[in-house]
Amino acid sequence: MDFSGQKTRVIENPTEALSVAVEEGLAWRKKGCLRRGSPGSPPASPQSSATSMAIHRSQPWFHHKISREEAQRLIIQQGLVDGVFLVRDSQSNPKTFVLSMSHGQKIKHFQIIPVEDDGEMFHTLDDGHTRFTDLIQLVEFYQLNKGVLPCKLKHYCARIAL
Repeated sequence: MDFSGQKTRVIENPTEALSVAVEEGLAWRKKGCLRRGSPGSPPASPQSSATSMAIHRSQPWFHHKISREEAQRLIIQQGLVDGVFLVRDSQSNPKTFVLSMSHGQKIKHFQIIPVEDDGEMFHTLDDGHTRFTDLIQLVEFYQLNKGVLPCKLKHYCARIAL
């Protein structure tokens, strides 16, 4: 038993341990993190909707208004390891974001497109097949799932203080 009085499970197989950790993490997120528009959460007000859309600004992987070249420089500094990433504002399309990541010793850039459905805004990398209410949810999903990306997101490039 653990400190909460619940039974603990001994897992010796590393693959099974990872699977259980992912399941427990997802279960925790469902219980502990009610996102805007999720079952059981209060209806979104215009103000909470705006806050939800900007919550990513405090994340260490978000770099706001940096250029494609600056993003590439930061990723190269971090090392061209598969899964090194950052998210930034798009310079060519003001209402979109870009996920810049390293894979196969190259840097790839994926546009994160806003999609509106029934008055709600979502973010997507795959033409709306997979939708996220905020960028944090998008990053967390692609840290656990490869999806349309060449590999999972593994290591973020932290912002640097100017």
